[in-house]
Amino acid sequence: MQTRADRIRQILEASFAPARVEVRDDSQLHAGHAGAAPGGETHYSVLAVSPTFAGMNRVARSRAVHAALDAESAAGCTRWP
Repeated sequence: MQTRADRIRQILEASFAPARVEVRDDSQLHAGHAGAAPGGETHYSVLAVSPTFAGMNRVARSRAVHAALDAESAAGCTRWP
């Protein structure tokens, strides 16, 4: 069974062909907070380095990543740093 981190990585790779991509499950840091769920897979940190982002400011890069991950986010992920 694929983890949500695996699915996020696949989406980012397909969307941006990154030279580097890191997906870290930070759910354990949010235990007891709003949006946290037993079993984790609710909070992630993502690093993606891609030529696709050339010329884009930080906000535009963040919006592009959020748009790419929108369907996965709607499936239950509550926070994208």
